Amino acid sequence: MLTTAYRPGAPVWLELSSPDTRASADFYTALFGWTFDSAGPEAGGYGFFKLDGRTVAALGPLPEEGTLPSWTVYFATLDADRTTGLVDQAGGRVRFTPFDVFTAGRMAGYTDPTGADFAVWQPHDTRGLGVVTQPGSLCWTECHSIDAERAKSFYRAVFGWQERDVPIGEALLYTVLTPAGGGTDDAHGGLVQLDPRHTARGTSSHWLPYFEVPDADAALATAEKLGATVSLPATDVHGVGRLARLLDRHRAPFAVITSTGSGE
Repeated sequence: MLTTAYRPGAPVWLELSSPDTRASADFYTALFGWTFDSAGPEAGGYGFFKLDGRTVAALGPLPEEGTLPSWTVYFATLDADRTTGLVDQAGGRVRFTPFDVFTAGRMAGYTDPTGADFAVWQPHDTRGLGVVTQPGSLCWTECHSIDAERAKSFYRAVFGWQERDVPIGEALLYTVLTPAGGGTDDAHGGLVQLDPRHTARGTSSHWLPYFEVPDADAALATAEKLGATVSLPATDVHGVGRLARLLDRHRAPFAVITSTGSGE
């Protein structure tokens, strides 16, 4: 599971890019009970979602015209410049080269060879999110890829992730991802092949954040009232929990889950 120990290669930060940051702030604060702290007018709408005073995600405007609204997962690195070299060698695209964010840390952004955007964070003063796994916070990350095997090879080369393939049903194979040197309990995400039905409708490779909630059905109903679109109705997954996938009011994908054992 995710923790704030932030082993290299684990999710460390989460950021939403939106065409209307005020509307997105209203949507997510109403859905998850977050508060939104703006970084000020000079930040152009950038700010931080917080839960009981701890940062759970960031929010900012779309980086450029034509960019789709989306959540970007940042993975921890000890050296953003070295990771950039590994991304290039493994066939990924560097969207923006490493740069320092004041004294907070150093960041860079990439696109994997199958088209999924992600980023890295090399921490300095800001280690990462203030809370994960608890209700109302990030608890899992999942790569939906048009070419799962190619994506696995890429991320293995960049982060050294450990993989465990788990069959789901008769046809689907789900790959559980764990940071290098981690154990089973350190798993932070998954990677799965996109269904051809989804790609036919224009769905491309992407990373999907999961947020832990006390009641997935209630969260789904609230999200719909707030303008979200359901892409996967609430579904029970044996040994995992009850989950649902949605598009927020600007069509940024995300998911909610009530994990097995979370209420114990």
